[in-house]
Amino acid sequence: MKTSKSLISIACSILLFNAMAFGQVNIKNISKNATSVVNSAVGNNSLTNTDVVKGLKEALTVGATNSVKKTSVVNGFYNNPKIKIPFPSEFNKIKTTVSNLGMKPAVDKFEKSLNNAAEEASKQATPIFVNAITKMNISDGMAILKGKDDGATQYLKNNTTAELKAKFKPIVQAATKKVELLKYWKPLADKYNAVSPLFGAKKLTPDLDAYVTEKAIEGLFKLLAEEESKIRKDPAARVSDILKKVFAK
Repeated sequence: MKTSKSLISIACSILLFNAMAFGQVNIKNISKNATSVVNSAVGNNSLTNTDVVKGLKEALTVGATNSVKKTSVVNGFYNNPKIKIPFPSEFNKIKTTVSNLGMKPAVDKFEKSLNNAAEEASKQATPIFVNAITKMNISDGMAILKGKDDGATQYLKNNTTAELKAKFKPIVQAATKKVELLKYWKPLADKYNAVSPLFGAKKLTPDLDAYVTEKAIEGLFKLLAEEESKIRKDPAARVSDILKKVFAK
């Protein structure tokens, strides 16, 4: 505070000298202009780590809310190539085998139901993400602020993914039942397991709930990173005073 007052006094003196030189002296305007100049100059330096942490958490909360809005609509996952959930790669044998047996339409329906399950589960993702964000302990917010465009998202991902998966999986389980995921999976698995002994392959019973949980959270983090980057780069995306203060260049 003392430093700012000293700088304002110095600025006033400089502006007063210049005004006198041009014969235009207005003490009120000089004081106002000096204060504005100093506040602008020291504004970024007035950020505390508390401010930065609050701003980062606000950015993540806004980003998570926007991400969930995008993913929880009909085909929010399925129609977005960035986050669309594919047939489990470790079970491509099933996909190839049953597709060759004329079940390609059934494979497509199953893939769509995977994404529908993630979309349904996403509807309840906001409070889980926000709770993890608000509880997150950030010791050095300034380092994250000055780091990569998705620095806060990566910090959240590294520190809360296990907790998020544990809390999100029951929601996914309910969602997979609602979209009848097993109804689309069972014919594929039955057909594959019926012919697998013919070529010496083992029967496969994947944990679809775990797969959807992992991919849903992965997709949400991907969109969250994009939202964070937008807040960092686009002033219009800074929808609160703390975001404007922390992310101002």
